[in-house]
Amino acid sequence: MELLLALIIATLTGTGIFLALRARTYPVVLGLTLLSYAANLFLFAMGRLSINQPPIYNEQITHYTDPLPQALVLTAIVISFSMSAFVIILSLKAKAQLGNDHVDGKEQIKEEPKL
Repeated sequence: MELLLALIIATLTGTGIFLALRARTYPVVLGLTLLSYAANLFLFAMGRLSINQPPIYNEQITHYTDPLPQALVLTAIVISFSMSAFVIILSLKAKAQLGNDHVDGKEQIKEEPKL
């Protein structure tokens, strides 16, 4: 189970970095979103996943799960959603003003090979 979770986090991180390094704005937004998903899974996994155990400590309960990773992931979800919305609006505004969706605002012109 741990290996599967590690592979999922690694895949999300690798794909997110690959897309974040693209020259277009929409793959960059998608890459940042995948990176935030990977960070959320990593935070959640750091809390030592426990199954069928309550997140609240009580005197009658001997084993409980740590509620802090759940709170951190919930906060990270809200922050990543607002960040994604801001970056999408920013990229739409840049496309409207510049006429293209290239990251630096300059479209690369490919030269045709000379024969």
